[in-house]
Amino acid sequence: MPGDVKSELAPTGVLRAAINMGNFLLVTGKSTSGDPEGVAPDMAREIATRLGAPVKYLPYARPGELADDAEKGLWDIGLIGAEPQRAAVLNFTAAYCEIEATYLVPAGSPIRNLAEVDQPGRRIAVTARSAYGLWLENNVKKAQLLQFDSADAALKQFDSEKMDAYAGLRPGLLAVAQARPGSRILDGQFTAVQQAVGTPRKNTAAFLRDFVEEAKKSGLVARLIERHGVVGRLSVAPPG
Repeated sequence: MPGDVKSELAPTGVLRAAINMGNFLLVTGKSTSGDPEGVAPDMAREIATRLGAPVKYLPYARPGELADDAEKGLWDIGLIGAEPQRAAVLNFTAAYCEIEATYLVPAGSPIRNLAEVDQPGRRIAVTARSAYGLWLENNVKKAQLLQFDSADAALKQFDSEKMDAYAGLRPGLLAVAQARPGSRILDGQFTAVQQAVGTPRKNTAAFLRDFVEEAKKSGLVARLIERHGVVGRLSVAPPG
């Protein structure tokens, strides 16, 4: 590997990997030393190994905050949902895995399918600046999209204001539905959140793109999904 790839992606000699701790499918726990564990941290460690550099994890509570720091020189790669708004400051690989995003509707709701959510007079609660929230921002045409700082705040308003739908990742909606007898998770998906590796736009990202395609093709991503117990909730993304 040319030395300029390492000096571009790990200029300090250490690969500083920003991790979105808010994604419970990609970060499934913490090691005894406090480092994040899961599919995303393991992908970062593999990239560091290929570069011949140690990895240092930089945890972020929310993906939007991770993206905000892209141009500050604080991290070298970020494992995050690839969304068009974020591409203004990040070069992304193709996705390495995907997560379905859909809606939960309350007990007694007349809504039967995804198309019936985006209709005049309907209100959708969502966590602001989540990857699927950004997609809804660009694509909801008729309903009112109400964004909240956290999933807890969004759910609180969804319940108290008797909103029509709550948007989320399908695996996370299972617990939300369990806590609300009679509520339903709609079939299908309005989008799939594409989990990718991003790097600040000043970097070319060709090495990262090649790594991700090889990781999907070789079965590495599938093995990580199995290792961390998220089979059926995360799926390997198609070739880029």
